Amino acid sequence: MDDAHLFSKRDYPELRDAVRRLCADFPATYWRTLDEERGYPTDFVGALSQAGFLAALIPQAYGGSGLPLRAAAVILEEINASGCVASPAHAQMYIMGTLLRHGSEAQKQRFLPGIASGDVRLQAFGVTEPDAGSDTTMLRTRAVRSGDNYIVNGQKLWTSRAMHSDLMLLLVRTTPIEHCARKTDGLSTLLIDLRTAKGAGLEIRPIRTLLNHHTTEIFIRDLEVPVDNLVGQEGEGFRYILDGMNAERILVAQECIGDGHWLVAKAAAYASERKVFGRPIGQNQGVQFPIARAYMELEAADLMARKAAHLFDHALPCAAEANMAKLLASEATWKGAEAAMQTYGGFGFAQEYDIERKWREARIYQTAPISTNLILSYLGQHVLGMPRSF
Repeated sequence: MDDAHLFSKRDYPELRDAVRRLCADFPATYWRTLDEERGYPTDFVGALSQAGFLAALIPQAYGGSGLPLRAAAVILEEINASGCVASPAHAQMYIMGTLLRHGSEAQKQRFLPGIASGDVRLQAFGVTEPDAGSDTTMLRTRAVRSGDNYIVNGQKLWTSRAMHSDLMLLLVRTTPIEHCARKTDGLSTLLIDLRTAKGAGLEIRPIRTLLNHHTTEIFIRDLEVPVDNLVGQEGEGFRYILDGMNAERILVAQECIGDGHWLVAKAAAYASERKVFGRPIGQNQGVQFPIARAYMELEAADLMARKAAHLFDHALPCAAEANMAKLLASEATWKGAEAAMQTYGGFGFAQEYDIERKWREARIYQTAPISTNLILSYLGQHVLGMPRSF
């Protein structure tokens, strides 16, 4: 039995099989080498683009497949469940949603076909700043109108994949917060063409982190951005970003579940094969039960992620479900990672088994794209009606 797919799924079987076949061309050695070199999986992302997987959510009118969010989530899940890494490509799916839902028809015609074909990469999302953190309304990056351009100044942090993107969606403040009735007003979204912006007012610096996540910080000084690159209405950017975050959390939750199933499958297979003191270690309840519990919690998280995707695809409110799916998936996957590491013992630390690499990848889900505590505070306030906790 293929231990990486010990736990078969029920929906979109043909799509799952197609993703697995593509992933089979990118074995563990490919990812291990990239991890050691801090490299970007250019060939893998290219293969995903050529196969049309990254254009799943783009309507057929613009060269995509026009699939529902659930189908896109399945693609990301299967990538990680195959032992590959979806994060270098996942943003190509959800960032374009802001353009698709709020951009003009001219902008859609201009950008979406290239994104769908893979000729243009929209992988970077410039939101977080050093001093604002998760308090997005307090960001300081400013865009001031000057004729047919905006003049942009500021700094962004934790902007992943900016060095491997052609375009970046940038959240800026176009109206000073002191002039706004609400602090969520006065924010706008701009599409930045990184191909021309780099060296012309925009600088990208890589940040070395625990895992190979291609993270950067961005410095912007007097960058000219055409007014035509404003997505939607000026001052409405916060609403647009929140709209896209629900999709992001649902997709990342399913991606996370894929990692969890890979880890649990590896742990179950190793526990069945590895013999110590004359018997398989998986025969011991102390080894077996944590693996079984992680599997159970992954299945429960999967149900919440499915519910959230269903609501999103039917244009129904889904913020609570998207947040819960992301939290439940992150915690279940981390339990799977811990169970795998404990099951493999010392071998879990050896790079050749890939457990330590996936263990590192699994940890980020509790922090990004939103931390566990912020999700809990959202549920406490907006779902349970308790006082705001911050």
